Amino acid sequence: MLNCKLRPVFKQAQVLCGPLWRHKMQIRGCASRPATFQLLEDSLVLNYGGKPMHFNYVWLRDHCRSAASYNSQTHQRNVDTGGIDLTIRPDNTSVQDDHLILTWPGGHVTKYSLSWLAENSYERQKQSRVQPRILWNSDIYKNANVPSAKWDLFMSSDDEVKKFLQNYLLYGIAFVDEVPATVEATEAVTQRVSLIRETTYGRMWCFTSDFSRGDSAYSQLALDRHTDTSYFQEPCGIQVFHCLKHEGTGGRTLLVDGFYAAEKVRQQSPENFDLLARVPIRHEYIEKSDTHQNHMTGIGPVLDLYPWNKELYLIRYNNYDRSVINTIPHELVQRWYVAHRMLTTELRRPESELWVKLNPGKVVFIDNWRVMHGRESFTGLRQLCGCYLTRDDVLSSARGFGLQA
Repeated sequence: MLNCKLRPVFKQAQVLCGPLWRHKMQIRGCASRPATFQLLEDSLVLNYGGKPMHFNYVWLRDHCRSAASYNSQTHQRNVDTGGIDLTIRPDNTSVQDDHLILTWPGGHVTKYSLSWLAENSYERQKQSRVQPRILWNSDIYKNANVPSAKWDLFMSSDDEVKKFLQNYLLYGIAFVDEVPATVEATEAVTQRVSLIRETTYGRMWCFTSDFSRGDSAYSQLALDRHTDTSYFQEPCGIQVFHCLKHEGTGGRTLLVDGFYAAEKVRQQSPENFDLLARVPIRHEYIEKSDTHQNHMTGIGPVLDLYPWNKELYLIRYNNYDRSVINTIPHELVQRWYVAHRMLTTELRRPESELWVKLNPGKVVFIDNWRVMHGRESFTGLRQLCGCYLTRDDVLSSARGFGLQA
């Protein structure tokens, strides 16, 4: 094993590593951030910034940023990963001017900045969040005094869109006020941040309580908190609502931060949280009418986590559309219901409920992978329009503004 202390001086080092592996290496360090590295049988261990990080040799060759291996204009890999020797090891390794330099068999040279390696190490990613969020209940959100965007400024100012997206990323909901009460204006405001995702409900939809579709949303009934399209293999990312007209009473919109509730479950019962994150559940949408024939099925756990840092990124919770539970072994069924009940209890706590009256002109954007929506029952004519947006494009827009998403 090679262990080289990097100091702000230049020297020659000859180290015996194993019975037949001998290297003469040039080592130059940085006075401000001393580093060490160790060459193991199949990987390199870099100690930089006081933390050890492991880098597999094949990984180091595969991620080479030289012009021959990587196209910096298209940000695409040139090197053929399938052609890299799986037993590859560098012939020479050194650190110079805060860069790791590896010379491979055949003479190819790879050069990495130490900061890039640190940023892209598994050890760093394991400790980092993919997307910063502020989890909330009703009081937390109200006390934050999150401002709504204004239609005129939102449509003309990229800075206003950036502020809107920052709030959306942090809280999972964001509002635009003073929007003209038309389908066309609603469509225009949504396209400032993303592409519209067309589904079986159409591109832009506009509906009343006429039961024109086989869904309880097309009624005057109260709807409990839920996420939409859990019966899609990839649920829609963003839900947009705009109430164009309401001549009656009731009909307030309910918003609940599903991640806030789920993290309460994780704190109280890691076992129940884990069960909800690993047991697949089927959701289903069946519609049979003269004008629409649909049968959609989506399968996934109630909670989806990134495996490397256990960060929650998606929740599927829809008691209306949950199908027959036949994907759980018998010995887990009772435990799953207990875990589901614990989550439901947290979701239904009054302090978790944010009630909003969507009057004409107020458009709400909801992260359908995080925030649940519902409504209270209503009377009279209530006309609602909206759409689904593609999640990937919303996040792409946010990254274009330099936001972490």
